[in-house]
Amino acid sequence: MDIVILAVVIAVVVLGALGGLIVGSRRRKPLPPPPPAAPDITAPPTEPHVGEEAETPREEPRRTIEEVDLPAGAGPVVIEEPPAAEAPEIEIPEPTAGRLVRLRARLSRSQNALGKGLLTLLSREHLDEDTWEEIEDTLLTADVGVQPTQELVERLRERVKVLGTRTPEELRGLLREELITLVGPEMDRTVHTENPAGGPGVVMVVGVNGTGKTTTTGKLARVLVADGNTVVLGAADTFRAAAADQLQTWGDRVGAHTVRGPEGGDPASVAFDAVKEGKEMAAGAVLIDTAGRLHTKTGLMDELGKVKRVVEKQAPLDEVLLVLDATTGQNGLVQARVFAEVVAITGIVLTKLDGTAKGGIVIAVQRELGVPVKLIGLGEGADDLAPFEPDAFVDALIGE
Repeated sequence: MDIVILAVVIAVVVLGALGGLIVGSRRRKPLPPPPPAAPDITAPPTEPHVGEEAETPREEPRRTIEEVDLPAGAGPVVIEEPPAAEAPEIEIPEPTAGRLVRLRARLSRSQNALGKGLLTLLSREHLDEDTWEEIEDTLLTADVGVQPTQELVERLRERVKVLGTRTPEELRGLLREELITLVGPEMDRTVHTENPAGGPGVVMVVGVNGTGKTTTTGKLARVLVADGNTVVLGAADTFRAAAADQLQTWGDRVGAHTVRGPEGGDPASVAFDAVKEGKEMAAGAVLIDTAGRLHTKTGLMDELGKVKRVVEKQAPLDEVLLVLDATTGQNGLVQARVFAEVVAITGIVLTKLDGTAKGGIVIAVQRELGVPVKLIGLGEGADDLAPFEPDAFVDALIGE
């Protein structure tokens, strides 16, 4: 019996111990975190009310502009307007009368070799055959040409023989007379810009690449403006990059209107429009700058003929000026022949006569084409294009 009681007591003790262990382990476990508090929700601002629901505005202190402290040195804000584009200043070219006389010193610096060489040879005590051959060589070297050289030498030989005495003054006067005769003072060297039927005079400028056609056209515009004409420029050189921009710059400087088309467009169309606008504006002259082309390229030359025909549908051509680089010498004569066949040249413009050019090319090209040299270029200045004057030109050749 005692054993049973002891077993029951032990069982109770064991159960009590186990119950304490279980309770203790439960107490040692972390409690779960409390649920998050609900976020504060800010009520949206109330919408303004109108009518009876409107609130009475609250009085708030306000300051006048005089009471507001401004930063030191601050002034009123000024809004600057972008400067308006200024129109290019119109230049007034110098008058053309006597321009070649004013430029004679520049011409004589490069041409005196011809005149001085001839005077030196003619001043020899004995003019034998060797001396006359040297005179011929001097003239040929100056690009005078074979036939004009032979004619000049024959006349000089006859007059020197008849004259007898040969003082420097007499020889200079003799040479001057013969050279003027050879240059051709009787030729009409006027740049015709008056259309007998009314309307503007139409001038087309042609030539090979690199002779300075666009520059010459711009300078010719200055010559005509200086003589009181209004001018329209036609930028028919649509193949060379920036050719139209270059021509328009020349025109803007003297107030000439420029007609242009898209780059690579039809040059005949531009030329046609230029003449049309010139007639509408009652301009005095229309100058058409054409693209440079090799005289050996048949297709390009045919296209030049097309430009001429299209222009003549609007108005007759009064001038076709061929621009020649005077430094090319006899090669320029080959170019001149081809252009004369295609577009009927009426006048010559010789450029770069202030460089290494020989003055005799004036005589040779006139003799070859039968048309006069009307203008000569004597430098890169805007007013260095001068009407050709035989007397002033010969005086520059032989010096004072």
